[in-house]
Amino acid sequence: MSAGTALQTFSLTNSILEISPHDEIYKFDAEANRQINRDAPWTKDPHYFKLCRISAVALIKMVIHARSGVPHEIMGLMQGKVVGNTIVIMDSFALPVQGTETRVNAAAEANEYMVEYIQGSEKAGRLENAIGWYHSHPGYGCWLSGIDVNTQMNNQKFQDPFIAVVIDPNRTISAGKVDIGAFRTYPENYTPPHASASEYQSIPLSKIEDFGVHANQYYQVDVEIFKSTLDNELLALLWNKYWVNTLSQSPLISNRAYAVSQLSDLHQKLSKATSTVSSTRPVVPTLKDKDGAQKIAVEAQHGLIAQVLKDVIFSMRPRAEAVAQVSEVTDMAIG
Repeated sequence: MSAGTALQTFSLTNSILEISPHDEIYKFDAEANRQINRDAPWTKDPHYFKLCRISAVALIKMVIHARSGVPHEIMGLMQGKVVGNTIVIMDSFALPVQGTETRVNAAAEANEYMVEYIQGSEKAGRLENAIGWYHSHPGYGCWLSGIDVNTQMNNQKFQDPFIAVVIDPNRTISAGKVDIGAFRTYPENYTPPHASASEYQSIPLSKIEDFGVHANQYYQVDVEIFKSTLDNELLALLWNKYWVNTLSQSPLISNRAYAVSQLSDLHQKLSKATSTVSSTRPVVPTLKDKDGAQKIAVEAQHGLIAQVLKDVIFSMRPRAEAVAQVSEVTDMAIG
């Protein structure tokens, strides 16, 4: 598979829409931007923003940055604008911050870098302001922790409109599709009319409490990815870096710690469910637990098939032997 074919597959998997380079989304109207900021309709409706459109170039930059930080969290900013009830992300850039496996902290030097970068962007013709921040959750899904909620609330209080984007680089590699979520927090002391039920299956047991406590303090915004023909050259340059890293790595090896943690977490959830039921009969796993087990198995199979295919393509073994190995692994995965 060539890099070009892989990029097309990535575009299809992530439903990237191709639009005209002359589309209004690529034009920045300074006066219209000032007007909508003066009107600030989002202050009257806590659920004002319904969609977050992200440039494919910005998406690839964020994914590369998130993957480079594993197992630690990373953080960056996004530049864009507001179009109606949609936040449009045109570009993104990494921040020099110190991250751990569970949180990321922006120091004074990161703030200085942010100001210098935005000023440099304006000189280069990138007139869009900072309109959001992104960070990674390596291996534990896309949602906002208590610290994330407080950070986003402060951002919306002092520099709204602002949006939070979360990427899980581990699940992105395992699933082959970017695991991404965009979020807005509600105002303080606001109770959403229809609080959604918490989906615990995709949240590690160690994070469930933090997730559950803050789940109704924010809402998720739909994400749409777009690109134009003018983006293709820059996208190809970024993709080559992403493709080489992906090609040279095995999901089974690079994500082995994540796979082990998923199995351990599933075992803990099943054990907890069993202990809460006072019965001597074997407890049938819930649908969520079954889905979690199936997801882990499918991701492992995909990783195994990908590794065998790479071995066949790049190894010096006789073709007949290589084809036989592919057939064996495929039959095992299907059967």
